[in-house]
Amino acid sequence: MAVRPEVAVIGGGPAGLMAAETIAEAGARVTVYDRMPSVGRKFLMAGRGGLNLTHSEPFERVLTRYREGAERLQPALEAFPPDALRAWAEALGEPTFVGSSGRVFPKSFKASPLLRAWLGRLGGLGVTFRPRCRFVAFAADGGLEFETPSGLETVRPAAAVFALGGASWPRLGTDGTWVEPFRAAGLAVAPLLPANAGVEIAWSDIFRERAAGEPLKRVALTAAGETVRGEALVTAEGLEGGAVYALTAAIRAALATGPVTLTVDLKPDLSAGALARALERTRSRDSLTNRLRKGAGLAPAAIGLLREGHGRDLPSDPAALAALIKAVPLAVTGARPLDRAISSAGGLDFAALDDRYAIRGRPGCFAAGEMLDWEAPTGGYLLQAAFATGAAAGRGVIAHLGLAPDGPAET
Repeated sequence: MAVRPEVAVIGGGPAGLMAAETIAEAGARVTVYDRMPSVGRKFLMAGRGGLNLTHSEPFERVLTRYREGAERLQPALEAFPPDALRAWAEALGEPTFVGSSGRVFPKSFKASPLLRAWLGRLGGLGVTFRPRCRFVAFAADGGLEFETPSGLETVRPAAAVFALGGASWPRLGTDGTWVEPFRAAGLAVAPLLPANAGVEIAWSDIFRERAAGEPLKRVALTAAGETVRGEALVTAEGLEGGAVYALTAAIRAALATGPVTLTVDLKPDLSAGALARALERTRSRDSLTNRLRKGAGLAPAAIGLLREGHGRDLPSDPAALAALIKAVPLAVTGARPLDRAISSAGGLDFAALDDRYAIRGRPGCFAAGEMLDWEAPTGGYLLQAAFATGAAAGRGVIAHLGLAPDGPAET
């Protein structure tokens, strides 16, 4: 007679749903618990501007995006690499394409069709969902305690996967409230900190009024010894955008020890010499603003930023002006708060897990996704690791329960 063990998955984001699919395919009965009324809310939010699932760059380059977490994440990413994620999406009826930046998107460019198809597949595998259930504690007898609409409830599954996310989108369910019960259970959790967050800069009133909401295109940003090319967006509080987000970890670490200067190269594709020659070709009777616009090709927001960094009295000498355009210093006063970040750093220490993503000292309990202590920039790397670690934790549960890939063990 076949035994179908009960497995709980706590958290209905990409990591949790991938763990649920992996385990259900092996024949276990899976229940997904989520504190929100429906699952996948942050996933849907991520797709509002076009769902960036993963990245097409070489795998060795993908690994470097995870910084200190690369070595620990490598086995999971190798087992479920970007090509596997693309094949998985296509099997759900959502083929993907590679954008001009190398990022990978569903051809529908939306998250909702993919999530609907995914939930349909999970339903077909017998996965059930328990919304409005918040994990609150590990019970003394090994059970798991939840706050539910009908009161406190303790469940005792054969295994459980925690995929509770970070704390960057509290209104979507990832509020970090799991940290306290995990620490109370003696598990090491690094503080949750903003990742992929904007930086705060004390703009002048006139620049803030004129430039907030304006993009800075094709720039290079340098901070704490790291340089990133891309785009940024001027906000009332400072700067946001992909290039800024890629520097969040470096800036956050540097801010812990003192002031940080963010240097902006407004024309990274031109050398200082070439830029000076372009400025020399402008008419001498032109205003400085027109020389910067015509000779250097600077947009109004970029010209304003140049004056924010170097003062309003800029030199007229082309070589001196070119040097300033290539290095605009901006004093960073802080990072945007955690609830305004795209993702979070910190989380459950990898030392608390074994190679199968099992939580040490908690038999049958596994963890995956953003609640683990790793971070990555935007560009598809966040979702890629969430899916990969969810699949890895699911495989860990299968091994723990002695299930065969095609169904439960016979007893």
